[in-house]
Amino acid sequence: MSLNSFGRLFRVTTWGESHGAAIGCVLDGVPPRLALNESDIQPYLDKRRPGRSRFVTQRKESDTVAILSGTFEGLTTGTPIALEIQNEDARSGDYDKNRDKFRPGHADYTYQAKYGIRDHRGGGRQSARETAMRVAAGAVARKILGPDIAIRGALVSLGEKEVDRARWDWAATEGNDFWCPDSEAVADWEAYLDEVRKAGSSVGAVIEIEAAGVPVGLGAPHYGKLDADLAAAMMSIHAVKAVEIGAGFAAARLSGEDNADEMRAGADGKPEFLSNNAGGILGGISTGQDIRLRFAVKPTSSILKPRKTVNLAGEDTEISTKGRHDPCVGIRAVPVGEAMMASVLADHLLLHRAQCG
Repeated sequence: MSLNSFGRLFRVTTWGESHGAAIGCVLDGVPPRLALNESDIQPYLDKRRPGRSRFVTQRKESDTVAILSGTFEGLTTGTPIALEIQNEDARSGDYDKNRDKFRPGHADYTYQAKYGIRDHRGGGRQSARETAMRVAAGAVARKILGPDIAIRGALVSLGEKEVDRARWDWAATEGNDFWCPDSEAVADWEAYLDEVRKAGSSVGAVIEIEAAGVPVGLGAPHYGKLDADLAAAMMSIHAVKAVEIGAGFAAARLSGEDNADEMRAGADGKPEFLSNNAGGILGGISTGQDIRLRFAVKPTSSILKPRKTVNLAGEDTEISTKGRHDPCVGIRAVPVGEAMMASVLADHLLLHRAQCG
């Protein structure tokens, strides 16, 4: 299997399977002399960790990260950084009953058709367990970006439930199990997802990611556009089916004068934008405004309710996926989206410095 890497100057390669001995990643291009220890990475992994609440998979993984290479006396050396997380609570037997069946909504069939072999245990490489290493990589990317660039994410819709943007409070995201910025919506979301979970079903979600403090000039026309790389990064996350940047699809319903982000002269001599329909990116290059995007995550495909499918022999059958699964994978996708934003921005920051100083 090829193409397990992303990024150009800040390059991330992930490895490992859901039920293998461990998962890990190798980071190339990290500048030397950055302070880096496991304690800089672990808080972000804890945000994504399974078993945090009843609304996510109950697989018990500490997701404790180890730095295997690329640092010396607490500083990066400029050499490849290898990170590893041991798998501690894989229950492969949960998947034996369905090893010869293709789970609808999963990549079982396409992996089998492409490679002629697949790891049926939790989906193997196709499992979202891989995203733990993206989160670890994103923590290192934040070191490259520095403290002036702040990245944060929120769940803005859960199935048919949406936040009230009039009540938006970023601080509220740290106080509930959904990373919801609308504290008044949380109780309703809890009851809703409890019903979904008890019914053996699942729902999708929409996640919003914001990056503040991004300087002007990151990205390049035409084939190195920052928004194109961000969209590709978000689409590479498991279960993501759509990405919007700025106004997104809503821009198609605006007039030219409403969509245009007008400018006025700022006190510092730089232009000030009167709106941000572009999401902080024009012509593929950052404007200095907050970068905002949203991505949609489909409902978890592993559900208890029987679904029609076929087996390896090409015969019709039914499947019910037992085991420990998220009733909404979008909840744990919030820190993953933050990490992918950080990784893409770190890559573009290094590219910008290489060309423009």
